[in-house]
Amino acid sequence: MNSLFEVLKKENLTTLKLRYNFRSNQFNALAAKEWEADADFSKYNKAFTVGSIQTDSGRHLNTSEVEAMFETHGVTSHYRKIQDLIRQGKHFGIDFLFHNKLNIRFVCGIHSNIRGLNNKSHATYAGATRRHGLDKAELDVIIDALNLSRAMTFKNIAVDIPFGGCKTTIQMGDLDIDNMEMMGFLAYACDTTRCLTGPDMSFPKTMVKVMNENFTMQYVGGPGSALGDTAIPTAYGAYLALKQAVKSQTGSESLDGMSVAVQGLGAVGYNMASYLASEKTTLYVTDLSEERVQQFIKEHPSCEVIAVSLDEILDVEADIFAPCAMGGILGDEEIAKIKFKYVFGAANNQLRATNQTEEIRLAKLLAERGILFQTEWWHNAAGVLAASEEYTHGFNQTIDDLMKKVEAILPTQTWKNLTKAKELGITPTECAYQSSQDLVYGEI
Repeated sequence: MNSLFEVLKKENLTTLKLRYNFRSNQFNALAAKEWEADADFSKYNKAFTVGSIQTDSGRHLNTSEVEAMFETHGVTSHYRKIQDLIRQGKHFGIDFLFHNKLNIRFVCGIHSNIRGLNNKSHATYAGATRRHGLDKAELDVIIDALNLSRAMTFKNIAVDIPFGGCKTTIQMGDLDIDNMEMMGFLAYACDTTRCLTGPDMSFPKTMVKVMNENFTMQYVGGPGSALGDTAIPTAYGAYLALKQAVKSQTGSESLDGMSVAVQGLGAVGYNMASYLASEKTTLYVTDLSEERVQQFIKEHPSCEVIAVSLDEILDVEADIFAPCAMGGILGDEEIAKIKFKYVFGAANNQLRATNQTEEIRLAKLLAERGILFQTEWWHNAAGVLAASEEYTHGFNQTIDDLMKKVEAILPTQTWKNLTKAKELGITPTECAYQSSQDLVYGEI
């Protein structure tokens, strides 16, 4: 058995918190029973709140007791792998919450809380929430949360918002937004982790309205909310950054005559591809949904759009590769064979790395092949900027105000980073980290 959640289930526990201090290399853990199995979360923020205790038979285990529990259930090796991942990424920790009846396995990877301290908001962290199926290996779900939370820390710095970095990955079946017990639990879990969030992959944007009207204001970015879908500013910011990357090599922001391979036509990818189609480009597009691909081709008749399979997209001989789907796309093997001049997309964690050192190593391999790449968190941050603006200002902020900020921040930041990297003789990825890491790993 390689599952911490199965241990929680067997021990009738609801909560596990892992904390790590990279300065002292100290791990601490706490496991607890904080609510009864029949607790009705549809009544969250009505009959009880996030600070309530929902059990008369509460139980708490300290660090040594948690270690002994994992040893008893034979998951110590699995637990050590998770600790190693936390250590390598200098993460603050992970929160695990388990709803046995609904079989919801909530994982909130927390990379850093530094920028969220004393920010006068309930939220200490900012990072979206995505869903994985129950058939996904637990370690892969945890790795996803950790990788994305680390990127969020630096992404929040890139657009100067006052939140630390986190990311929530939830293993569960399909979401039913009419199931108030299910929605109430997800709201409770979000509020418990002090996270400003919004729906990411496999969660519908429509859940935001349900959350806001019934349970919590920590969810943003849905239809009818102040600034709407965060995919649009995310795509726009990445598109503007790409134009700066091209300018750094050609002297012009124009993409006319260039070819772009776009991987993924989800909410972000579709919008980014649409921006690219507004110039005289040739687009190679791929997506899990063939219907989505054909819809894009139909809606952009003036642009040359060529559909390719998922397996073929990395073999396309295009000028630019724009990853806009799941992360972990480029490892050693892929970098050795791709023929692009630029890798500049909106996807998170485009390099197959679980820590900063590995990310920089892969970035250097791209540079050695003459491929211009900048760690994506430096330019795909407009979505979290939108979330922060909506959370802070609500309907006092307009989409026009937001887009002006995107235009002012993302291309300027990218140009400065690319220029400075060239002056220092280092990769843009190294340069972005050098500009940011003291704010995360320096003195508190």
